[in-house]
Amino acid sequence: MKADPSAVDKVSGAGRPRDPRIDAAILAATADLLVQIGYSNLTLAAVAERAGTTKTALYRRWSSKAELVHEAAFPVAPTALVGPARGMAADLRAMIAAARDVFTTPVVRAALPGLVADMSADAELNTRVMSRFAGLFTAVQDRLTEAVDRGEVHPDVDPTRLIELIGGATLLRLLLSPDEPLDDTWVDQATAILVHGVTRDVGSAR
Repeated sequence: MKADPSAVDKVSGAGRPRDPRIDAAILAATADLLVQIGYSNLTLAAVAERAGTTKTALYRRWSSKAELVHEAAFPVAPTALVGPARGMAADLRAMIAAARDVFTTPVVRAALPGLVADMSADAELNTRVMSRFAGLFTAVQDRLTEAVDRGEVHPDVDPTRLIELIGGATLLRLLLSPDEPLDDTWVDQATAILVHGVTRDVGSAR
């Protein structure tokens, strides 16, 4: 279904502010087409037609298909670190659950394989796309700093590695068992491993 013709951006003067209605129509069209035809079959021409606008309008907003798809799949950086700290264990569980919720959406499932391939092949594209997650890394860094100050977390924990562990575990689970749901039991088990680790103190094990 095409967007309302009133949102069509046929001609835009230089320096004219972007119309959020057109942005929303383009992103919605991209998400719909991703689920219907997949990343490899998605074209900017098809998105423009579905959104009721032009390819020129798309290129004024996004420089590549990958950047458009990334914003459609991840309209905001996934994070559960809002509000006051609840303790690091609770924060970690919230982060894992948020990653699970994002990566299991139909749009993200359809986008990820092709998106990862394109980003891996183009370092500059990867940098531009990942810059959208700058706020997420800052939020994790701030929350870790607070936890370190409370004596709750080791001071050498790297926020980037933590995000990689959470995102990587979620993605690998989806690849290994795509037809099995990531339920709360999985979230609880993944949280327990991050919070408690996998080794035991030798002295206490005797």
